[in-house]
Amino acid sequence: MAEQRNALPFEPKGSGKGSKPASGAPRQEAIPRYVADRMARRVAVFTGLPSLAGMGVFVGSYIVVTRGIADIAPGLTLAGSGLFFLLGLVGLSVGVLTASWDPEPGSLLGFENFKPNVQRMRESIRAQKQQQRSSEEP
Repeated sequence: MAEQRNALPFEPKGSGKGSKPASGAPRQEAIPRYVADRMARRVAVFTGLPSLAGMGVFVGSYIVVTRGIADIAPGLTLAGSGLFFLLGLVGLSVGVLTASWDPEPGSLLGFENFKPNVQRMRESIRAQKQQQRSSEEP
């Protein structure tokens, strides 16, 4: 007998909710492949560019100091690169949370998807907590 499963809060509407697939059928993913690919591209951009800039601060600072153009304090170089690496860390979350869950890719930066994706994430966390509570009760 096929078991019924509840739709997860982050699944887009019409994503094949219902019964579990038969043992020979491919398993439905929680995050569709096209969304995961979008997330990966956005993370690469939103994390990669600041990380490259963080490394570039070291290289640029080295060139400026060794050629005698300016005297840059090591703490300033460290703070500048640290800021860019911190931006890269924030870029991980931004890259994931700005990806469109629709079949269409959406806008270039995708900031219109940020609020709905944060709501999906919160609903998913609430649903998991509620499911844990219900499974722990006798």
